[in-house]
Amino acid sequence: MEDATARRGPGFVRPKLTARPRDAWFLAVAVLVVGLDQLTKWFVSGSLSRGDDWPGGWPIHFVHVTNSGAAFGILQNSGPLLAVTSVFGMAAILVFLFNPGFAHPVLRLGLAIMLGGAVGNLIDRVTNGEVVDFVKFPHWPAFNLADSAITIGVILLVWTITFETGEATSANSS
Repeated sequence: MEDATARRGPGFVRPKLTARPRDAWFLAVAVLVVGLDQLTKWFVSGSLSRGDDWPGGWPIHFVHVTNSGAAFGILQNSGPLLAVTSVFGMAAILVFLFNPGFAHPVLRLGLAIMLGGAVGNLIDRVTNGEVVDFVKFPHWPAFNLADSAITIGVILLVWTITFETGEATSANSS
């Protein structure tokens, strides 16, 4: 059996995951997203009865609905599966967040926002078995701040990987 270093070539050094004090703001962003998500869900749950909406008749409005599935209502009543996949997803995000190879600040911001969104929805799944959704656009399923954070994080990730690869590479070499 050959050595793992030999398979990767001479000079291969496994990157070490490092959390540096200057990286604390990424975790602060994730905590902020979780806090805002939970605050908005608490406010909607306390202000609107399930199924109620405000302001009535407007195309974009707040509505109090719950979702025991994933995005767009798929996988209904699959809470345990979604919770487990969320934990694996959050672990992957943390690995990438603290991997020096992902040093581009916009990429890491996207990861932090995604982490906050994933934690926010996981809190709901674990405590209530379902997620509170409240923002409603015409012809679109209701969603919440955590869903928005995950979407924005993915967009930042794709943007950075697609258009900022030169800067990310130069940031890694310094």
